[in-house]
Amino acid sequence: MGTTPGTPQYARRALLVAAVTLGALVASAAFRSSTGVLMEPIESEFGWSRATTAGAVSLNLVLFGCIAPFAAALLERYGPRRVVTIALLVVGAASALTTVMTSPWQLWLLWGLVIGTATGSTALVLGAIVANRWFVARRGLVTGVFSGANATGQLLFLPAIAATATNYGWRWSAAIVAVLAALTAVLVWLFMRDRPQDIGLIPFGAAPGSPEAAPAPPPAVSPVRAALSVLRTSSRTWVFWALMLTFFVCGWSTNGLVQTHFIPAAHDHGMPATTAAGLLALVGIFDLVGTIASGWLTDRVDPRLLLMAYYALRGGSLFTVHSLLAPGVEPGMWVFIIFYGLDWVATVPPTVALCRSHFGLAHSGIVFGWTYAAHMVGAGLGASFAGWIRTADGTYRTAWMSAGVLCVIAAFLCLTIPRSPAAPVPTDHLPTPPTRYPDDVDDPEELTFT
Repeated sequence: MGTTPGTPQYARRALLVAAVTLGALVASAAFRSSTGVLMEPIESEFGWSRATTAGAVSLNLVLFGCIAPFAAALLERYGPRRVVTIALLVVGAASALTTVMTSPWQLWLLWGLVIGTATGSTALVLGAIVANRWFVARRGLVTGVFSGANATGQLLFLPAIAATATNYGWRWSAAIVAVLAALTAVLVWLFMRDRPQDIGLIPFGAAPGSPEAAPAPPPAVSPVRAALSVLRTSSRTWVFWALMLTFFVCGWSTNGLVQTHFIPAAHDHGMPATTAAGLLALVGIFDLVGTIASGWLTDRVDPRLLLMAYYALRGGSLFTVHSLLAPGVEPGMWVFIIFYGLDWVATVPPTVALCRSHFGLAHSGIVFGWTYAAHMVGAGLGASFAGWIRTADGTYRTAWMSAGVLCVIAAFLCLTIPRSPAAPVPTDHLPTPPTRYPDDVDDPEELTFT
């Protein structure tokens, strides 16, 4: 190989790819994180209703999720470097075009269709695939870092976006996101590599000569066919549907409800938008700690039990939100922000681990893509439901309570997931990926992608 796993050059290269991946995840998500801040300024300028703006956000979230399994197959076939670079350039162009929009259909086209589709190609499936390709040891921890940094980056952008929108107008906020996406695209093209084998390395923690160290063959089928083939086989199991349903609730209760509507809901209670954005930024900071800890725990604890605890605790916290909102930040709100931040996307590492252990390393990226699609469909429906409730009742109380109930149901669903078919795998060694699914696959070459 020319470079062994123990050399500093090897470690530096793996970390560089991980760092570039983090940057891509954050940059592609920056515009989506701004929607909660920009909704009210856009409504005020154009006279559009909350249902109109929330509908555009919902379309964004649904497309963002539905493209995930096909994006996973696209990433597997053409490599993260090309796919992510193009997606970021599209995000930048669409973000810039929002500054000249004048009609609701343009909002739906740019916010919903274009940016939803482009950011879907750089969603958490990107992190899962990079972790699978570049890491064997500490894979759960790396997945946790990707997940936490993605959400944290989104939320940390909010204070700057809110301050810019307040002082200079919402168009400047959109322009900043456009520039950030373009700069990140350049960094991805310069420093990202599709696989460690492309530059004479092997995945971090893989033993030389092991199956994990061998370069994987290129996918043999189109991304659409690959994604649909995995869907057909995996959907015959209850594990797949349990993961889909629980991650649907995860999306409903995070991106759909809190990320999209927390700032408008806080403003309803007299809290300034900049203050509410600062609280969401704190959620992001604590999310980074919670998600990395979740990744560490996923390497050591039954992922099913972790998911059950995360959903149950999240549901309990959502029951308290409406009573905690006030013009100022009360002590109880600080407790909610810290607690909810630790739990924000802690569900990702154990969900990825269950995809990998039940469906195999070779297909876990696409299975997680389908699961993530359910997450973002839940986010889209949650955003629309909360917007409709706010329009009809003038308050978000029902939205908070219903999300809490869904989380409690999700906690019980986690207990129905069977144990992994194999014993827990040490973090420094993983089994050889299966070469195909059961013998009911119609075409033996149909699942020969990796």
